[in-house]
Amino acid sequence: MKIIITENYDQLSKKASEFIIELLKSKPKCVLGLATGTTPIGLYQNLIDAYNKGEVSFKDVTSANLDEYVGLQKDHDQSYAYFMRKNLFNHVDIKSENLNIPNGSAKDLQLECERYSNFLKDNIQDIQVLGIGSNGHIGFNEPGTPFDSTTHVVDLTESTIKDNSRLFSCIDEVPKKAITMGIGEIMKSKMVIILASGANKAQAVYNTVKGEVNTTCPASVLQNHPNCILIADKDAAKLI
Repeated sequence: MKIIITENYDQLSKKASEFIIELLKSKPKCVLGLATGTTPIGLYQNLIDAYNKGEVSFKDVTSANLDEYVGLQKDHDQSYAYFMRKNLFNHVDIKSENLNIPNGSAKDLQLECERYSNFLKDNIQDIQVLGIGSNGHIGFNEPGTPFDSTTHVVDLTESTIKDNSRLFSCIDEVPKKAITMGIGEIMKSKMVIILASGANKAQAVYNTVKGEVNTTCPASVLQNHPNCILIADKDAAKLI
Protein backbone atom coordinates (compact mmCIF):
# COMPACT_ATOMS: atom_id res chain seq x y z
CA MET A 1 0.00 0.00 0.00
CA LYS A 2 1.35 3.39 -1.00
CA ILE A 3 0.63 6.18 1.49
CA ILE A 4 0.33 9.86 0.60
CA ILE A 5 -0.14 12.33 3.45
CA THR A 6 -1.35 15.83 2.62
CA GLU A 7 -1.49 18.99 4.67
CA ASN A 8 -5.22 19.42 4.34
CA TYR A 9 -8.43 18.27 2.66
CA ASP A 10 -8.00 20.46 -0.41
CA GLN A 11 -4.60 18.94 -1.16
CA LEU A 12 -6.04 15.46 -0.59
CA SER A 13 -8.79 16.15 -3.11
CA LYS A 14 -6.34 17.57 -5.66
CA LYS A 15 -3.95 14.63 -5.36
CA ALA A 16 -6.77 12.08 -5.74
CA SER A 17 -8.08 13.86 -8.82
CA GLU A 18 -4.68 13.67 -10.50
CA PHE A 19 -4.82 9.87 -10.62
CA ILE A 20 -8.29 9.86 -12.18
CA ILE A 21 -7.47 12.63 -14.65
CA GLU A 22 -4.44 10.64 -15.77
CA LEU A 23 -6.65 7.57 -16.27
CA LEU A 24 -9.27 9.54 -18.23
CA LYS A 25 -6.57 10.85 -20.55
CA SER A 26 -4.84 7.49 -21.08
CA LYS A 27 -7.97 5.33 -21.19
CA PRO A 28 -11.09 7.36 -22.05
CA LYS A 29 -13.23 4.20 -22.11
CA CYS A 30 -12.58 3.26 -18.49
CA VAL A 31 -14.63 1.99 -15.58
CA LEU A 32 -14.66 4.33 -12.59
CA GLY A 33 -15.70 2.90 -9.25
CA LEU A 34 -17.14 5.81 -7.28
CA ALA A 35 -17.93 6.51 -3.65
CA THR A 36 -20.30 8.85 -1.84
CA GLY A 37 -20.07 10.62 1.51
CA THR A 38 -18.48 13.96 2.27
CA THR A 39 -14.85 12.90 1.69
CA PRO A 40 -14.90 12.55 -2.14
CA ILE A 41 -16.84 15.77 -2.80
CA GLY A 42 -13.63 17.76 -3.25
CA LEU A 43 -12.30 15.12 -5.63
CA TYR A 44 -15.44 15.38 -7.74
CA GLN A 45 -15.21 19.16 -7.82
CA ASN A 46 -11.67 18.88 -9.17
CA LEU A 47 -12.88 16.48 -11.86
CA ILE A 48 -15.66 18.89 -12.83
CA ASP A 49 -13.11 21.71 -13.05
CA ALA A 50 -10.89 19.58 -15.30
CA TYR A 51 -13.88 18.81 -17.51
CA ASN A 52 -14.87 22.48 -17.73
CA LYS A 53 -11.30 23.35 -18.78
CA GLY A 54 -11.48 20.78 -21.57
CA GLU A 55 -8.80 18.57 -20.04
CA VAL A 56 -10.95 15.43 -19.80
CA SER A 57 -14.19 13.91 -21.05
CA PHE A 58 -16.48 11.37 -19.41
CA LYS A 59 -18.48 10.50 -22.54
CA ASP A 60 -17.04 6.98 -22.79
CA VAL A 61 -16.76 6.32 -19.04
CA THR A 62 -18.75 3.62 -17.29
CA SER A 63 -19.46 4.30 -13.61
CA ALA A 64 -19.80 1.69 -10.89
CA ASN A 65 -20.96 3.06 -7.58
CA LEU A 66 -20.22 1.32 -4.32
CA ASP A 67 -23.56 1.36 -2.60
CA GLU A 68 -27.05 2.70 -2.05
CA TYR A 69 -29.46 2.93 0.85
CA VAL A 70 -32.33 0.47 0.90
CA GLY A 71 -35.74 2.10 0.74
CA LEU A 72 -34.83 5.48 -0.75
CA GLN A 73 -36.06 6.34 -4.24
CA LYS A 74 -33.48 7.62 -6.73
CA ASP A 75 -34.86 11.17 -6.48
CA HIS A 76 -34.70 11.27 -2.66
CA ASP A 77 -32.24 14.00 -1.71
CA GLN A 78 -30.29 11.63 0.55
CA SER A 79 -30.08 8.77 -1.93
CA TYR A 80 -26.67 8.11 -3.38
CA ALA A 81 -28.10 8.30 -6.90
CA TYR A 82 -29.12 11.89 -6.11
CA PHE A 83 -25.75 12.59 -4.48
CA MET A 84 -23.85 11.47 -7.58
CA ARG A 85 -26.01 13.57 -9.89
CA LYS A 86 -25.61 16.62 -7.68
CA ASN A 87 -21.88 16.29 -7.10
CA LEU A 88 -20.61 14.93 -10.41
CA PHE A 89 -22.86 13.43 -13.07
CA ASN A 90 -24.98 16.52 -13.80
CA HIS A 91 -21.84 18.57 -14.43
CA VAL A 92 -19.94 16.38 -16.91
CA ASP A 93 -20.71 14.62 -20.19
CA ILE A 94 -21.14 11.09 -18.84
CA LYS A 95 -23.99 9.24 -20.54
CA SER A 96 -27.00 8.28 -18.43
CA GLU A 97 -26.95 4.74 -19.82
CA ASN A 98 -23.43 4.31 -18.46
CA LEU A 99 -24.36 5.15 -14.87
CA ASN A 100 -24.50 2.16 -12.55
CA ILE A 101 -25.68 2.38 -8.94
CA PRO A 102 -27.34 -0.41 -6.95
CA ASN A 103 -31.12 0.02 -6.85
CA GLY A 104 -32.03 0.25 -3.19
CA SER A 105 -35.73 0.48 -3.95
CA ALA A 106 -35.84 -2.73 -6.00
CA LYS A 107 -38.73 -5.06 -5.12
CA ASP A 108 -36.42 -8.09 -5.03
CA LEU A 109 -33.21 -7.01 -3.31
CA GLN A 110 -31.52 -10.38 -3.69
CA LEU A 111 -32.13 -10.32 -7.42
CA GLU A 112 -30.77 -6.77 -7.55
CA CYS A 113 -27.61 -7.89 -5.72
CA GLU A 114 -27.12 -10.68 -8.25
CA ARG A 115 -27.69 -8.28 -11.15
CA TYR A 116 -25.13 -5.79 -9.84
CA SER A 117 -22.61 -8.50 -9.06
CA ASN A 118 -22.89 -9.81 -12.62
CA PHE A 119 -22.40 -6.27 -13.94
CA LEU A 120 -19.19 -5.96 -11.93
CA LYS A 121 -17.86 -9.25 -13.29
CA ASP A 122 -18.11 -7.78 -16.77
CA ASN A 123 -16.90 -4.30 -15.82
CA ILE A 124 -13.80 -4.48 -13.63
CA GLN A 125 -13.05 -1.08 -12.12
CA ASP A 126 -9.91 0.60 -13.47
CA ILE A 127 -9.92 2.75 -10.35
CA GLN A 128 -12.14 2.24 -7.31
CA VAL A 129 -12.49 5.28 -5.06
CA LEU A 130 -13.17 4.52 -1.40
CA GLY A 131 -13.80 6.47 1.74
CA ILE A 132 -13.39 4.85 5.13
CA GLY A 133 -15.83 4.72 8.01
CA SER A 134 -14.79 5.44 11.58
CA ASN A 135 -15.16 1.69 12.23
CA GLY A 136 -13.06 0.79 9.19
CA HIS A 137 -15.89 -0.03 6.82
CA ILE A 138 -15.43 0.36 3.07
CA GLY A 139 -18.54 0.76 1.00
CA PHE A 140 -21.08 -0.45 3.54
CA ASN A 141 -19.04 -3.54 4.35
CA GLU A 142 -19.24 -3.42 8.12
CA PRO A 143 -16.87 -5.21 10.54
CA GLY A 144 -17.30 -8.96 10.23
CA THR A 145 -18.01 -8.91 6.48
CA PRO A 146 -16.16 -11.79 4.76
CA PHE A 147 -13.32 -10.69 2.51
CA ASP A 148 -14.70 -12.73 -0.40
CA SER A 149 -18.16 -11.14 -0.23
CA THR A 150 -20.02 -10.02 -3.34
CA THR A 151 -22.81 -7.44 -3.62
CA HIS A 152 -25.18 -7.90 -0.71
CA VAL A 153 -27.72 -6.26 1.60
CA VAL A 154 -26.26 -5.16 4.91
CA ASP A 155 -27.70 -4.08 8.24
CA LEU A 156 -25.92 -0.86 9.10
CA THR A 157 -24.18 -0.67 12.45
CA GLU A 158 -25.09 1.88 15.10
CA SER A 159 -21.81 3.74 14.53
CA THR A 160 -22.42 4.01 10.78
CA ILE A 161 -25.99 5.21 11.30
CA LYS A 162 -24.69 7.81 13.77
CA ASP A 163 -21.95 8.93 11.35
CA ASN A 164 -24.49 9.39 8.56
CA SER A 165 -27.15 11.05 10.68
CA ARG A 166 -25.50 14.45 10.17
CA LEU A 167 -26.94 14.40 6.65
CA PHE A 168 -30.54 13.78 7.78
CA SER A 169 -32.99 15.85 9.82
CA CYS A 170 -32.73 13.32 12.65
CA ILE A 171 -31.11 9.96 13.27
CA ASP A 172 -34.45 8.15 12.97
CA GLU A 173 -34.57 9.08 9.27
CA VAL A 174 -31.32 7.29 8.45
CA PRO A 175 -32.01 4.01 6.59
CA LYS A 176 -31.04 0.92 8.53
CA LYS A 177 -30.06 -1.16 5.50
CA ALA A 178 -28.05 -0.68 2.32
CA ILE A 179 -26.92 -2.57 -0.76
CA THR A 180 -23.15 -2.58 -1.06
CA MET A 181 -20.52 -3.84 -3.43
CA GLY A 182 -18.72 -6.71 -1.71
CA ILE A 183 -15.14 -6.66 -0.49
CA GLY A 184 -14.24 -9.36 -2.99
CA GLU A 185 -15.46 -7.11 -5.82
CA ILE A 186 -13.57 -4.11 -4.47
CA MET A 187 -10.39 -6.17 -4.33
CA LYS A 188 -10.71 -7.09 -8.01
CA SER A 189 -10.31 -3.43 -8.97
CA LYS A 190 -7.14 -2.71 -10.91
CA MET A 191 -6.36 0.21 -8.61
CA VAL A 192 -7.87 1.38 -5.34
CA ILE A 193 -7.67 4.94 -4.01
CA ILE A 194 -8.85 5.21 -0.41
CA LEU A 195 -9.40 8.68 1.03
CA ALA A 196 -9.36 9.67 4.69
CA SER A 197 -9.86 13.13 6.14
CA GLY A 198 -10.14 14.33 9.72
CA ALA A 199 -9.01 13.21 13.15
CA ASN A 200 -12.13 11.07 13.61
CA LYS A 201 -10.73 8.70 10.95
CA ALA A 202 -7.26 8.41 12.52
CA GLN A 203 -7.82 5.13 14.37
CA ALA A 204 -9.44 3.53 11.33
CA VAL A 205 -6.48 4.64 9.20
CA TYR A 206 -4.05 3.19 11.72
CA ASN A 207 -5.92 -0.12 11.77
CA THR A 208 -6.03 -0.15 7.97
CA VAL A 209 -2.32 0.45 7.52
CA LYS A 210 -0.67 -1.11 10.57
CA GLY A 211 -3.27 -3.38 12.13
CA GLU A 212 -3.80 -7.06 11.51
CA VAL A 213 -5.58 -7.97 8.31
CA ASN A 214 -8.89 -9.21 9.62
CA THR A 215 -12.59 -8.52 9.30
CA THR A 216 -12.77 -6.42 12.47
CA CYS A 217 -11.40 -3.63 10.25
CA PRO A 218 -12.67 -4.34 6.73
CA ALA A 219 -10.31 -1.77 5.16
CA SER A 220 -7.29 -3.72 6.45
CA VAL A 221 -7.76 -6.14 3.54
CA LEU A 222 -6.38 -3.40 1.30
CA GLN A 223 -2.92 -4.26 2.63
CA ASN A 224 -3.24 -7.24 0.29
CA HIS A 225 -4.23 -5.24 -2.80
CA PRO A 226 -1.42 -5.02 -5.39
CA ASN A 227 -2.15 -1.39 -6.31
CA CYS A 228 -3.72 0.52 -3.43
CA ILE A 229 -3.02 4.16 -2.58
CA LEU A 230 -4.13 5.69 0.71
CA ILE A 231 -4.42 9.47 0.56
CA ALA A 232 -4.93 10.98 4.00
CA ASP A 233 -4.68 14.47 5.37
CA LYS A 234 -2.37 14.95 8.34
CA ASP A 235 -5.22 14.79 10.87
CA ALA A 236 -6.39 11.41 9.58
CA ALA A 237 -2.80 10.17 9.38
CA LYS A 238 -1.69 11.36 12.82
CA LEU A 239 -1.40 7.86 14.30
CA ILE A 240 0.73 6.40 11.51
